[in-house]
Amino acid sequence: MHGNYVDPDSGQIRVGGLGLPTLLLMLVSMSLVFTDHQGDHLLSVREALATALSPLVWVAQTPVRAGLVAERLQSRESLEQENQALQTTLLQLQARLQRLESIEAENQRLRELLASSEALDEKVLIAEIIDINQDPYRHQITLNKGRRDGVYRGQALIDAYGVLGQVLEVSQRHARAILITDPDHGIPVEINRTGLQTIAVGSGDGAGLRLPFLPTNVDIREGDLLVSSPLGGRFPPGYPVGRIHSLRNTPGAHFLEARAHPSAQLNQGRQALLVWAESLDSIEAEEAAMSAPAGAGDAAENPEETLLPSPLPSGEPSPAPSPSPSQSEVRP
Repeated sequence: MHGNYVDPDSGQIRVGGLGLPTLLLMLVSMSLVFTDHQGDHLLSVREALATALSPLVWVAQTPVRAGLVAERLQSRESLEQENQALQTTLLQLQARLQRLESIEAENQRLRELLASSEALDEKVLIAEIIDINQDPYRHQITLNKGRRDGVYRGQALIDAYGVLGQVLEVSQRHARAILITDPDHGIPVEINRTGLQTIAVGSGDGAGLRLPFLPTNVDIREGDLLVSSPLGGRFPPGYPVGRIHSLRNTPGAHFLEARAHPSAQLNQGRQALLVWAESLDSIEAEEAAMSAPAGAGDAAENPEETLLPSPLPSGEPSPAPSPSPSQSEVRP
């Protein structure tokens, strides 16, 4: 077989056959393949060639490795972004969960308040506690209900567990209430076991009540329940006020003093119940008596005005003027 040649007739260059070198290379390749297939005679040669050509193979695979590295870097960046997004979502969900737990606890307190209001025959109104007096000697709170909601001075304030106090001052939109633990507050109570009527005065420590000037032979025990007395009509009768936890009899004294823990959960929760325990006629008569000018002639025409308790030594107005001489909510 020959290579390229010139056609004598046409004068064009013709391509010849494969040529002898090509045939020789084909025969050598086929013989090498046959020999390698028959045994491991060429194994050492193949390993030597693979070692010699490994740099070329590494260079040939460089683009593939670069693509894999770029893909891995992109995947890592996307995973970091996804992780950051998941952490942000987790924080938001945790904040929502805390808020939901707070709302659930608030709903539970509201259900307890509503359950306690069903046991009352009087009109009630749920009020929000928006402020607490920071003075340690004044246990008072501010409510978001006022005169426009029908709130009046001296109105009873309770929660789901007991008596909280009574309204001290009323504005158009807000009201200030004094708690039963305030040292200037007193509430008529009845010992549930014996029916003994007495007065419970705030101890001033925010967590206690005092029953001063009890006869030494009075039938009272630790654990006795104190309930609100119907005397005066200021508070709903029979509502828990506190429970006796200690009795103190000073040697040589003629009186016994008892101390009680309030039943109401003071300084806990954000809602309270305003109770209309008095009739509207008595409320209007009391407000008229308070707004009338002081004088002997007025006192004669309004005998109830002469029964109002005198102002406190500190100058604070009495939080609950009484309509009858048998009742005084504020300690004289």
